[in-house]
Amino acid sequence: MNISKSVQRGALFLLIGAGLAAPVHAESAREWPTRTITWVVGYAAGGTTDIVARAIANKVSQNLGQTVVVMNRPGANSNIGAQAVKRADPDGYTYYVGSAANAINRTLYENAGYDIVQDFAPVALFVSVPNMLVVNPALPIKSVADYIAYAKAHPGKLTCGSSGTGSSIHLSCELFKMRTGTSIMHVPFTGSGPAMTALLGGQVDSVFDNMPTVKPNVDAGKLRALGVTSAKRSPSAKDVPTIGESGVSDYAVSAWFGLFAPAATDKEIVAKMNRAVNAALKDDEIRNILVQRGADVPEGANTPADFGQHVKREVDKWATVVKAAGAKVN
Repeated sequence: MNISKSVQRGALFLLIGAGLAAPVHAESAREWPTRTITWVVGYAAGGTTDIVARAIANKVSQNLGQTVVVMNRPGANSNIGAQAVKRADPDGYTYYVGSAANAINRTLYENAGYDIVQDFAPVALFVSVPNMLVVNPALPIKSVADYIAYAKAHPGKLTCGSSGTGSSIHLSCELFKMRTGTSIMHVPFTGSGPAMTALLGGQVDSVFDNMPTVKPNVDAGKLRALGVTSAKRSPSAKDVPTIGESGVSDYAVSAWFGLFAPAATDKEIVAKMNRAVNAALKDDEIRNILVQRGADVPEGANTPADFGQHVKREVDKWATVVKAAGAKVN
C-alpha cells in the first residue's frame, strides 16, 4: 500500500513538473535575449559572408538591446562553422551565417557533418549577390572574350582563386569552364579575404567573387571587372556586362547569405530574430551599405518559412550543377 501511494505521489510530482515546464520555457522565450548573441561565419574575415554579417549584426544589436558578436570559424568550405552551430545549445544565443555554399556542400561532400535543411532552423535571408569575374590588371585581358582566348592559349596555366572548394565562387568558375570548354586551374583559399589578397598580389590571375568583396577594389582601379554572373546587369555596376551577354550561353549564378539557428531553437525566438534582421535590412544606412557593394536586399515579408523554401530550392539546383561538373570532396 505504501509503495502504491509512493508511486502515485511520484507520478503526481512528474505531472506537476511537466505542467510547470511549459510556462517556464515560454517565459524564457519571452524574455530573450538577456545576454550576448553569437553569429558564426564559416570563413575568414574580409569575405562577403563576413562583411554582410557584420554590417547587419551591428544594427540587430541595437534592435535587440544585446550585443551580437560575429565569430569566424573558417575551414572546409564553411563546414567547420556549420558543424559547430549544429552542436550548439538551441537556446537562441548561437547562429550560423550560411550561404549558397551550404546548399552546394550537401551534394559536394559525401558527409559534410550536417544537413543544412534538417539540422537548422531558417531565420532570415540577408541578401543575394551576383559574382563578378575580375582579373589582376597586369594581365592583357580586358573582356570575357579575352579571358576565354587567354585560357585557351594557355591551357591549365590561367588560375582562378576561390573562397574554398565547392563555394559558389568556385562553381561559378567550374560552370564557366563547362560552358566555354576552357581549362583553368582552380586555387582554393579559406575565404574570400585571402583569395582577394592573393589576386591583388598577383599570386592568382582571376576570381569569380561576390560583388561586395571585389567592388571596392574594382572602383579603386586595383582590379579589372570583366563580367557579372547574374542574368541581368547589376544596378551598382551598370557598365559591367553579364557573362551571358558576353557570349557565354546558359550562364547565370547568384550567391545568397542568410541566418540559421540550431534546429530545435524555440520558434518564438526564431521569429524575434527574424523581425530584428528584417528591421535592420529596412534601415536606410544598412541598406545603402549593402546596395552600394552590389547586394540585393530582399523585399516582402522575408519570413523563416520563405527562407526555408529558398534554401530547399537552392539545394536541388546546385545538386544538378555539382553532379554535371563531377565535383566531389571526401
